Amino acid sequence: MKKNKIVRVFVYIALLFTVFLTACSNSGSKDATRTLTDSMDHKVSVPTEPKRVVGSYLEDYLVAVGVKPVVQWSVKNGSSTQKYLQKDLKKVPLIDYSLPYEAVTKAKPDLILMGTNSAVANGKYNQYKKIAPTYVVKNGNNVSWRAQFLDVAKAVNKTDKAKKVLTKYDKKVKSARSELEEAAPNKSVAVLWVTNNSAFIVSDKSASGLLLYGDLKLKEPDLVKQVSKKATADWSAVSLEKLAKLDADYIFLVNSDKDASMFKDPIWQNISAVKNDKLFQYGDDSSWQYKGPIAYTEMIDNVLKDIVK
Repeated sequence: MKKNKIVRVFVYIALLFTVFLTACSNSGSKDATRTLTDSMDHKVSVPTEPKRVVGSYLEDYLVAVGVKPVVQWSVKNGSSTQKYLQKDLKKVPLIDYSLPYEAVTKAKPDLILMGTNSAVANGKYNQYKKIAPTYVVKNGNNVSWRAQFLDVAKAVNKTDKAKKVLTKYDKKVKSARSELEEAAPNKSVAVLWVTNNSAFIVSDKSASGLLLYGDLKLKEPDLVKQVSKKATADWSAVSLEKLAKLDADYIFLVNSDKDASMFKDPIWQNISAVKNDKLFQYGDDSSWQYKGPIAYTEMIDNVLKDIVK
């Protein structure tokens, strides 16, 4: 009888010890951090498993690796958002692109990701890091979207997932390129954006231009080459008179001004692709103004639908 009592005491002690170890383990994983060096050489102690990420204009990358941010980028009180991501960002509150400190604080982030150095200039970095660990991802004219995507993934501890996303994307690009080479050999394309009765053309080094001329290897019109040499942003203003010389076989138009008077102008109507009914229109809800694996995958589907059919 005494022996059984001793055994029960030992079992009880063993159970308590197991519960103690489990509690310690859970506490450790909950508060675990990693120290990373961001693009501006800040040493940042980031959560191993961040739960509340603010990554304004980096949402495509985050969603692609399975991370749902706590707020989403917007302009003018939500008049402009990344609508192509709304299926994944449903009910995620909006935040102004300027990332006001009060709004960021209200979001209660455990990690803040910044997409540009300028976003944390003039002492802003010190303000943001008071709210939560702040990591500036790789950015700049010489940083590819892939490098930025992988850096975002590293910050949220999803590098393996990101590599799988890129592998899948590259397979899609290879297949699409093959289809386009067969259906539209040596054909040229351009991407225009019309808003407030003004036209803009995309640079060959960014956004959809990088996809069309870089990944898909479609031919770049002379006008796009000329504009891209002087481009300081993704989109550059271009006059109607210059567009008259646009020798693209196909034009993808992001139409933010359906009633623009320029569409009735004879110069516009005589642009080669417009005249030959090779103008494909998309609205602000499309991905054509953005970049990232989700945006580019959607664009590839659009290109194949319109050109290969």
